Amino acid sequence: MFAAAHYAALSIFVIGCWGFGRALLGRLAPPPRRDAGLEAAMAVALGVGLYICAFQALAIFGAFKAGATVALVVAGVVAAALQLPSWLRERRALRANEPAAPWTYVERIALIALALVALPALVAPLVPPIAFDELMYHLPYARQVAQQGSLGIHDWLRYPWFPYNYNLLYAAALQFGDDVLPHFLNALAGALSVVMVYRLGILHANRLTACIGAAIWLGLGDYSNALIDMGVALFVLSACVALWWWRESEPGKSVHGGMRWLGVAAFCLGVAAGSKYQALIFLPLVAVFVIRHERRPRAWALVFACFLVPCVYWYARNAIMTGDPFNPIGARVFGFTEWTPADYVQQVADVRVHAELPNALIWSVFFAPFSVWWKRSAAVRAAGWFCLYSVAVWVVTSRYPRYLTASFPLLAAIAAIGWQVLFGWIVSGVRRMFGARNTAQDAPPAAVTRRTPARVGDWVAVLLLAVLAAVSVRQTAAKVAMVSITPEAREAVLRRHVPGYAVMDYLRRNATGRVYQIALNEAIYYGPNPIWGDTLGPWRYTDFGRLSGGDLARKLGDMGFTAVVLPDSVVPVFSARIDFDKYFAVEYEKDGSRVYRILPAAP
Repeated sequence: MFAAAHYAALSIFVIGCWGFGRALLGRLAPPPRRDAGLEAAMAVALGVGLYICAFQALAIFGAFKAGATVALVVAGVVAAALQLPSWLRERRALRANEPAAPWTYVERIALIALALVALPALVAPLVPPIAFDELMYHLPYARQVAQQGSLGIHDWLRYPWFPYNYNLLYAAALQFGDDVLPHFLNALAGALSVVMVYRLGILHANRLTACIGAAIWLGLGDYSNALIDMGVALFVLSACVALWWWRESEPGKSVHGGMRWLGVAAFCLGVAAGSKYQALIFLPLVAVFVIRHERRPRAWALVFACFLVPCVYWYARNAIMTGDPFNPIGARVFGFTEWTPADYVQQVADVRVHAELPNALIWSVFFAPFSVWWKRSAAVRAAGWFCLYSVAVWVVTSRYPRYLTASFPLLAAIAAIGWQVLFGWIVSGVRRMFGARNTAQDAPPAAVTRRTPARVGDWVAVLLLAVLAAVSVRQTAAKVAMVSITPEAREAVLRRHVPGYAVMDYLRRNATGRVYQIALNEAIYYGPNPIWGDTLGPWRYTDFGRLSGGDLARKLGDMGFTAVVLPDSVVPVFSARIDFDKYFAVEYEKDGSRVYRILPAAP
């Protein structure tokens, strides 16, 4: 019932998204190349974007409450019900015109592999929140918005000025007291982009490409958290789909056809840029692509308007309040505010520490230009150039794998073509080897010779499927073990996977004043709301690092703090201060962390 209830809630939201998205798509001319599955996924993605804009508008005016959220979802479901009959008729007509080619043996193997990869992803969203960043600022921010019903600047969070478009969906879920449901909204972004990659593979290549590309992206995605990287990836991919529909639109249909697809693409990029700064890196590439084919002021006015609607609030607010529209990323150009130059250097160094090569599954993208699909399809070539641009910018800027996530769907699709090229070369080599051997030894008849590599391929396929099935079952079992249906099971999982959870939970129930935490950022979601302390920003640890016990107690006390919480690993550094024991006393300790009560300090 736990899983059924969450999937039912997600289904209702998806229906509402499809209702609004379909209503918007109905005002545009159909795409030049029709595909019912791709259009349905685009409709849901657009609906998600429209809900984000609606939640943002409500929160700006302090009206983002549970009642308003329910009303919007109900309105979307009604819109879906009104459009369902006409959509079913249109879908039947499209299917009647589709050739029903039989599935080959290799395609069936790829489809089975895709299903095996999907199995752990279906269970992963049911896990309670345990990921570092979701506990440090994604869910704490969403909870603040859900409780207050409005947007605000919360300087106790590490990134109070970031754009938080996709987090508004999590806030809507938290309005109903369920912190597992945000995982499903993150998974929704992944699932929609998987469907898009699959349908794009069929449209512009073949079923094998579709299955491999979808499986790669499905395997790369993380469905057990409430981060926003897959949400950004969904809207970047949706923008690319809309851009290609615009590119293929017939000339002369600027009102109801092509130009409106350009507006849809700009809107999707705006949603992405309003969710994470990294989405801004795609703007130069898109601008070059568009300006090659469209220079009319009217078209560019539409592009700017559609792009700004979902994201202008965040950037305008930052520019007005701090002078830096990209706060704190633009500090070197616009000046430092809450962050200092040392904070900036520390953040850049942290990114560089985590720099590494992306998953090996996408390395085959460099073989794609040798494919027949690269020569035949302009869409494949366009996607390839997008991948090349993304990787080049990523290498120059961060080399942090998660910052490449927005490009993963198209990287997966093009990598699928590259893998076919690579395995095609391997098979050709095996055939030449067997052919040469049989010729040298007066081999059996030709039929047997041709069958030998095929048998080897069959056994290789079976072996790979067996390994994939074992990995899938093991991952699924691990996720199932973490699903927490009862409060006792949830607490056991959190104590095992979230350092400092026990003391944070204690403080959440017992704290009577402000709490300052040290080195327990990954647990603040489970502590008092709000809770202060971080390595960066106005509540940085170093501002308190060199004070004696009495001076520290006075400084914290003057700020309203009554307790300090920290892990045992930091206790020796903290307790080594002069007169520390006179001003701090252990109030509670459990699972390797402690709560210190701040004693009255003499003036």
